[in-house]
Amino acid sequence: MFSVLLPLVTAPYLSRTVGADGVGLYSLAWSVSYIFCLVGMLGLNDYGVRAVAKVRDHREELDRTFSAIWQMQLLVAGITLLFWLGYVFFIAGEEKVIAAHLTWMSVSCLCSFDWCLMGLDQFKPIALRNTMIKTAAAVCVFLFVRSKEDLWIYAAVWGLSTLIGNLSCALSLRGRVRYRPVPFRESLAHLGPCAVLFISVLAVNIYRTMDKVMVSTIAGVAENGLYENAEKIIYCLSGFISAIGTVMMPKVAHMVKNGETERIRSHIDRSMNLVIGMVTAMAFGVAAVADRFAVLFYGADFAFSGVLMAPLGFTLIMIGFANVIRTQAVLPQGRDHVFVKSVCCGAAVNLLANALLIPGLKSMGAVIGTLLAEMTVPVVQYLILRKEGELEYRKYLGYVGIYGAIGAIMAAAVRGVGALMPETTWPSLGLQTLTGIVVYGLGCLAYWRISGKGIDMKRLRRR
Repeated sequence: MFSVLLPLVTAPYLSRTVGADGVGLYSLAWSVSYIFCLVGMLGLNDYGVRAVAKVRDHREELDRTFSAIWQMQLLVAGITLLFWLGYVFFIAGEEKVIAAHLTWMSVSCLCSFDWCLMGLDQFKPIALRNTMIKTAAAVCVFLFVRSKEDLWIYAAVWGLSTLIGNLSCALSLRGRVRYRPVPFRESLAHLGPCAVLFISVLAVNIYRTMDKVMVSTIAGVAENGLYENAEKIIYCLSGFISAIGTVMMPKVAHMVKNGETERIRSHIDRSMNLVIGMVTAMAFGVAAVADRFAVLFYGADFAFSGVLMAPLGFTLIMIGFANVIRTQAVLPQGRDHVFVKSVCCGAAVNLLANALLIPGLKSMGAVIGTLLAEMTVPVVQYLILRKEGELEYRKYLGYVGIYGAIGAIMAAAVRGVGALMPETTWPSLGLQTLTGIVVYGLGCLAYWRISGKGIDMKRLRRR
C-alpha cells in the first residue's frame, strides 16, 4: 500500500513543478540508472530468495549460502558501479547532472540484502524501513524541489534513500544470518544460475524501461513525460501483484523442498483467483476514469496521459496471470528456462513493436508495444508448460473470463455515472469510483456465492 501511495503523492507535485520536459528528462536518467542496478544485482532478487528459502531451516548451510552469494554480489556490483561512472562522465547527455546524483543507487547494490530477508520470510523489516525512509525522502522533495533546475535534488534524495534503506536492512540480519568468508570458488558457483535468471530479469526491464528511452530518443522528452506519468499509475497498481508474488515465492520454494505437491497446487489456484479478481478491477477501473483522473491528478498539460493510461491498464491482467505462474510454478521449482524463454520473447516483441510504432504513433506506439509484450509472456509460458498437465490453465482462464465480464459491467456503470456528471471534478470522480467499487463488489459476491469460489483470506494466510 505504501509503495502505491507514495508515488501518487509526489507525482502531481513534480509534474506541476518541473513540467513534461522535466519529468521526461528525469525518467530517461532513472531508466538508464535502473538498468545498471539490475546488472549489479544480477538476478539475485529471484535466485537469492529461492536459495535462502531452501536452506533457512539449517543454520550452518544458511550462513554458508548467504556468504557465498554476497561475495559474488560484491564482485558484480562493484564492476557495474565502475561502468556506471564511465557512462555518467563520458556518455550521458543533457541528463548527466541528474545521472551523477543517481550514482547512490548503484552504490546501494553493494549492500542490498532484501533477497536474504525475503528468503527467510522476514518482510516486516523491509516494510518498516521503506515506510520511514521513503516518507522522509518525500518530505525532502516537497521542501527542496522547486523548479526544473532542482531535478538533481530529486535524484539525490531518492538515490540516498535507497542506499540508507539498504544499510538499515543489513542491521535486520543480525541474529538471523552470519557472514563467514568462504572460498571464492563457492561464490562463482552461484554466478552461472544467477546469470541465467539475469537474462530474464534484464529482458523484462528492457520492455519496461527501454520503451522510455526509445520514446525520449525518437519522439522527445516531453512525449516521454506523458508516457511516464501514464505508466507510473499502472506501475504503482502492479505493486499489489508484486507483493503477492514476492511473499509467495519463498513459501512455495520451501514447500518444494519438502515435497508438498498438493499444497502447492492449492496455493496456485487460490492465488490466481485472488490476483485475477484484483487486477481485473484495476484494469477496467483505470480504463473507465483515466481521462478525468489524468487531468485532475497531473494537470491539464498531461491530459493525453489519460488516453495512454486507459489501454495500458489492461497489462495488469497479463502481468498478474504471468506473475502467479512465475513465482509459484516456475522459479520455486527451478524451471528457470521457462521464465527466460517467455520474457525474452516478450522483450523481442516489445523492441520490434516500439521500433515500428513509436516513429508514427509516438507514446501510443510504446503503449501498444507494452501490451503486445505483456501478452506474449503468459502465452509462451502456456506453450511450454501445457504438456506437463500440472497447471489447470482452463480454470485460470475461466477466472479471467468471469472477472472480465464483471469488470466490463462495472466500467459501463462508471462511464454512465460520468455521463450524468460531465464536469471534471474530484467529487464526480469520487462518485464514479464509489460506483465501480459497489458494482464490482456485488458482482464478485454473486459469483462467489454461486460458485463457492470465495477468497478465504484467513485460510490463505494460514497456509
